[in-house]
Parts: sequence; C-alpha cells; structure tokens
Amino acid sequence: MKLSESFFYTLREDAKDEDSTSGNLLVRSGMIKKSSSGVYMIMPMGKRVLRKIESIIREEMDATGAQELSMPALILEDIYVKSGRRDAFGANMFALKDRYDKAYVLGPTHEELFALAAGMKGKSYKDFPYNLYQIQTKYRDETRPRYGLIRTREFVMKDAYSFDTDLEGLHESYMKMFNAYCRIFDRLHLNYKIVKADTGAMGGLLSEEFQAICEIGEDIVVGCEQCDFSSNMEITEVIDTAETSDAAFEALEMVETPNAKTIEEVAAFFRKTPADFVKTLLYQVDGKEIVAFLLRGDRELNETKALKLLKANEMELASFADVERITKAKVGFAGPIRLEGVKIIMDRQIMKMKNFIVGANKSDHHYINANISDFHADEVADIALVKAGDICPQCKAKLTFTKGIEVGNTFKLGTKYADSLGLQYLDQDNTLKPVVMGSYGIGLERCMAAVAEQHHDEAGIIWPQEIAPFSVAVVVVANKDETQMQVAESLYQQLKAQGIDVLLDDRKERPGVKFKDMELIGIPYRITVGRRINEGIVELNIRGNEEKQEIALNEIVIKLMSYLHK
Repeated sequence: MKLSESFFYTLREDAKDEDSTSGNLLVRSGMIKKSSSGVYMIMPMGKRVLRKIESIIREEMDATGAQELSMPALILEDIYVKSGRRDAFGANMFALKDRYDKAYVLGPTHEELFALAAGMKGKSYKDFPYNLYQIQTKYRDETRPRYGLIRTREFVMKDAYSFDTDLEGLHESYMKMFNAYCRIFDRLHLNYKIVKADTGAMGGLLSEEFQAICEIGEDIVVGCEQCDFSSNMEITEVIDTAETSDAAFEALEMVETPNAKTIEEVAAFFRKTPADFVKTLLYQVDGKEIVAFLLRGDRELNETKALKLLKANEMELASFADVERITKAKVGFAGPIRLEGVKIIMDRQIMKMKNFIVGANKSDHHYINANISDFHADEVADIALVKAGDICPQCKAKLTFTKGIEVGNTFKLGTKYADSLGLQYLDQDNTLKPVVMGSYGIGLERCMAAVAEQHHDEAGIIWPQEIAPFSVAVVVVANKDETQMQVAESLYQQLKAQGIDVLLDDRKERPGVKFKDMELIGIPYRITVGRRINEGIVELNIRGNEEKQEIALNEIVIKLMSYLHK
C-alpha cells in the first residue's frame, strides 16, 4: 500500500474521551473511531489487524475440524424465553419489534440458534461428534461501556459449539477447543492466565476464562504464591483460618452510638476492629424480595456467590426507603436480631465468632455481645469476597491478585440447551437422549485491545509481526530526490513479490512525521531510504529496539527476510 494514495491519518494529541492506553493508542493511530458510547468504527488500518487476528483464529478452528457458518443477529425473542435466558440477560439485551409487533432481540450470544441448527443433523448417535463456529457481531446494552474496545455494546466474537452424545465425548471436544485457544493466544503473543470462572447466564457444568494480564483489566485473577491454583475472584472460595473463640458468652446489651453508623465509625466508637463487627446488608433480589446478608465487618459480599446460592439473575442494594421500612431505623443501623420479613443468609465465618457487634434496628444504637444464638439465619454459606491475606484452597499458601481482560472463555454446557430446546438423538438402543453441548468464545476486538495494552511504549503500539497491519514500512526521506524514490519503489515491489505485507510511505511529509507515524501504528520493521542511498546504504529499524542498522542495499531484502521468517 502506498500511503500517498491511501486513506491514512494519525492524531498527535491524546484522545480526550478514552480511559485506557489501548483505546487512546488505537484512536490516535487511526485504527478505530468512536461513533457513540460503546460503539466504534473500525478504520482501514485497524481492519487489517482484526483480519489477521481473525485469520489466526480461523486457522486454529479449522485445524480442529470445526466448520464455519453464519447466524443472524436479529433473533426472535421467544427463542431466549424458551431457553430460560431472557430474564437472565435482562436489560443487557437490545430488544425491538417489527412492523407486525413481533418481538425480536439483537443476539448477545448464539447458543440457542446453534442448538436449533444442530437439530438438522443430530438425529442418530452416528451423527456425532461435530463442532460449528462463526465469527460475527454481537450486541449487549452495557450499562457502562469503557476502556475502548474492552467493554463495548457492539463487538465481533468467534463463538463455537460442540455437540456430543455423552460427557466423555464433551470432554474430548472441550480439550480440542481448549488447546486450540492456547495456540491462538500464544500466536497473538498475549501474556495470559487460564482461570476457573462462574458459568453465569451461560449455565452449564464448567467455565474457564482466558485472562490477558493487564493493569486496566476489569477482572481480578486470583493465583497462588506456590502452586498452580488460578481462579476468577468471583468464585474463589474463602478459606477461614480463624480459630473458634473460647471466650465466655457475654450478656447481650444495646448501646447508644450517636453519629456512628459506618463500620469504621462503630469500630472506633467501641475501640474495636471491623473484624469484631457483623454487618447486615439488605439487597433486592430479582426485583421481587429483600434478602439480608450477614458478613464479618472486614469482608465484602461476593454477589456472584450470592446469586448462585439464591438461583437468581440480578441483585442490587435495597433502597433507603426499603431499608428504613424493614429495620424501622435510619440507614446504617440494620442488624439480624429481631429482623423480620426477610430471608437471612449468614457467611460461614460468623459461626466461629462470639460477642460481636451488630446494628440494633434502632437509629443510633448497636448491640454488643451478640451471638448466633440471638437470631435465626435461614442459610449459612461462603458468601464473602476473597481478599489479600487469604490462603489458597489447594495448598494453603498466600493468594496473589492480578488484573485481567477476559479475551476468551470455554464452557461445558452439558444438556442445558438441549433440554430446553428439545435437541435429542437416538442412541444405540433407539432411545431418545439429549445432546451434550460445549461453548467456546473469543472477543476479537478485545484481543486487539489486550495486545495493544501489553505491547506498547511511549511512541505507540508495538504489534507482534503476526498481526501488525503491515510487516514492513519503506520510508522515503526526501520525496524530491529521484534516486531515493526509485530505490524505495523498487524495494516496495520486491517485498510485495515476496508476499510481504509492505507499505510505502511516499507522502510529502517531513521525515520526523513519517518516523513517528510508523512507530505509532506499530510497524515491526522500517527501511529508511535516505541520504546514504548514493553509497548503496539503507537503514533498518526494528520497532521496540532503539538500535539502527545500516545495511547494504543489495543485502537488505535477504536480511529482512531472515527476520520475518524467524
């Protein structure tokens, strides 16, 4: 591609409305442009990167025997109702009606349609196994789109689905996909971890996430100092190392606590620590009921664990009005003693506590010396969020915490969708049985953003060669110099003939502008044709390497090819 004849631009200033390094660099390098909140145009240079990511994914999918197809984005809402997922997606689904008042949604994911498609072939056990995939746009009405391409409302996703007759077959299909994912992310040069995760709205038997390690990652990846334990923070078990208190039970006493309603204020009032307090959190669950959660004062509620325990889809803190109605007190004084009309779920760590402090359900008052015999809990479970200082569930060493961007996920779905949508096959005994499914997703634009987050410097993006928009840039220092232009054109044509993705920067710009642009857009190799061309010398720059190499013109192509084919 010759830049003088192309749609090409870069921005000198940082993008004011981007809150991530990758978002800023991708906008400045002319690869993406925001059109509205969470929606981006993919510009020509960015499209080249995405196409190469897509090519790597397609190669690895095809190598497993998976077959590509294409599903519609416009889907009858009733399909998600039948599978039981319409409520689970809730407001995250874009919903609309056609001219006949028929309800449709824009597909956030396609398990249901793939299950329906599979019914065209899966009649007998002899038809299995097989795997279908697509690379297609998805739509989710995110509450808070952010971090450029990392959390958007419209995005391209590769989703694959395996179909088997039993769990053994599912495991074999799952491992094929799992290993393909490892190869894909290795080829993208991502630093990633594989973690166990919550199955969420997808449901099923197992979920694993491929997390690109990154400072702006929205997920917390929990690891271990000593063993290979790795898990998403949302599902990590809290191992309680506290000893059961051997203190004598003290008499329950209500104490006036004026101007003390937060954990910190109450702890300071009694000269205790937050760990001596049991807090009561009231949540509205699925918009139907209020549930009280009891946790040690130094712990936070793990909403994912709570939702799973309640078999619910969503939850939010109860309104001030609901809290005051239920507790008959101002907000900040809720407690479990004589709390009526709500289900109470207690974190299991509290079982070991004695003589703790709780809200008294009376404004400006707390109880001291409360014990679990003073109230009734409907259920006791691990509902706390893991935190620094906790220990590994596998080896009891200290846990570690890093941030990650989820770039891929794999699910063992089991028969969830087959059961709800009637996907069955006849076994060897001529008995109808449900098909066993797996689901496997990769976010292409997230991969692009994650690579940019992990591979950049002050000058711009440093793309790995496999996905760079161009592998080589030939830059002319002086356009008015006929020799420089002729040599640059010749090198450009030679590299094209070798099948190399090469661009020729023949713009009428200052050399410094050209060099900065090539660094910003992350071209791995730059050949500079300048003043020494009369001596038969050109300059080779490797992106991310400060060192410049002066190489004879008649050797540059061979030298470059040796780098490109390492």
